[in-house]
Amino acid sequence: MKIGIVGTGMVGSSAAYAMVMNGIGREIVMIDKNRTRAEAEAADLSHAVPFAHPLRIRAGDYADLAGARAVVIAAGVGRKPDESRLQLLERNAGVFAEVVPCILAHAPEAVLVVATNPVDVMTHMATRYAEAHGVPHGRVIGTGTTLDTARFRALLGACLGVDPAHVHAYVIGEHGDSEVLTWSAATIAGIPLKDFCALHGVELNAEKKAEIDQAVRKAAPPIIAGKGATYYGIGAALARIVNVILLDQRAILTICTMSHGVLGYDGVTVSFPHLVGGAGMLVPIPPQVDAQEAAALAASVDVVREATAALEAAR
Repeated sequence: MKIGIVGTGMVGSSAAYAMVMNGIGREIVMIDKNRTRAEAEAADLSHAVPFAHPLRIRAGDYADLAGARAVVIAAGVGRKPDESRLQLLERNAGVFAEVVPCILAHAPEAVLVVATNPVDVMTHMATRYAEAHGVPHGRVIGTGTTLDTARFRALLGACLGVDPAHVHAYVIGEHGDSEVLTWSAATIAGIPLKDFCALHGVELNAEKKAEIDQAVRKAAPPIIAGKGATYYGIGAALARIVNVILLDQRAILTICTMSHGVLGYDGVTVSFPHLVGGAGMLVPIPPQVDAQEAAALAASVDVVREATAALEAAR
C-alpha cells in the first residue's frame, strides 16, 4: 500500500514519522520542490524503520505516486512580512493549482488528504481543481477539526477521569477561532454528558467548560510562540486519517470536505463528523446541535465562506 506525501516540511515529515512508527502502509514516497530536502527527510526517516515496522520510504517525483491509495498534501508557502491573509491564500492556491493536477495525472484513484492551512479554504480549492479532472468531492478531504476534536476529548476526559477513547464529542465548523465545540451532543459510554456528570458527582460548570473551550480553541498559539510551529499533533492526525483510508476502516472523523446539504449548508467546506473509508468521505453524519451551537456554527461557516469567496474572486 503506497502513500504519497507532497511537501516535506515539518508537517509532512511528522506525518511520515507517525506512519513509520505505527506501521501504516508499505511504501511512502516523499515529494518536494526542494528535492534535496525530500531526500534528506526520507533518508533520516528510513533510519527509524529498523526500530518500528518494515516499510520502504524514499524521495521521488510525481510519477512515483502511481498506484498510491492516499496522497497527503502538506505543500504551501509561508506568510511574508506585511502580506495579507488573502495574498497568502492566493499564493497557496497557486501552489495547489500546480500540485493537484500533477498528483492526479499519476495517481488518479488516490484520496487526497489536505493539511495545508487554512485547511478549510485550501481543501475547497483542492476540490475545485480535482473536480476539473473528474474526481468526486468525497475523494478530497482535509484534516479539518480532527486534531481539535482530539484535544476536546482529551481535555474532557481528563476533567471526568475517563479515557479519551471513550469520550464522544466533536468540534465542527472552521478549523480556527470560530470553531464550535458540540457540548450538547457529548456522550460518555453512550450516556449524555450532563447525565454522566450527575451520576458520578462531577461538577462541570460554565467556568470549567469555558476553560476547556479556550484550551481547545487557543491550543496552537502558545506552541507556535514557543517553538515556531505545530506539527506533531497534526502529523499524528494525518497518519490516523491515512490508515483509515488504506484499511477502509469506516471510522467517524471530523474531516473537512465540501458540504452538500449537511445541516442545510451547501457548497462550503467545513468540518462535520463523516464516515471515512477507502474511497475517502463516504457519508456525512450531521451532529445534533442546540440553538446556541447552531448560531455559532452559522457564524463559523460564514467565516469560511467569505474567505473562500474572496479567494475565488481574486483568482
